[in-house]
Amino acid sequence: MNEPLMLVVAGAVGLVLGAVFFGGLWWTVRKGVSSPRPALWFIGSVLLRTGIVLAGFYLVGGGQWQRLLVCLLGFVIARFFVMRLTRVPIEHPNSQAKEASHAP
Repeated sequence: MNEPLMLVVAGAVGLVLGAVFFGGLWWTVRKGVSSPRPALWFIGSVLLRTGIVLAGFYLVGGGQWQRLLVCLLGFVIARFFVMRLTRVPIEHPNSQAKEASHAP
């Protein structure tokens, strides 16, 4: 394959690795908070997620720093996507006061 195509593939793999890592973190926090043994969830999750990401970076990099850099860029971009998709809408404290002022 030619190098520009490999850089695009490395970026796409970085996006997938980032989605797996940060999506897995979000899922772990949701499960771990309500679990009777949260330490097992968090330790197991960090080991699994880190192992997957390190193996992915190693395979994609192929000894070339350009591929690693593009993969890392995709990883960081995925972080912003996952943060955007998993955020909880924040209610403003004034919204309750406005509703109460219109009561009959």
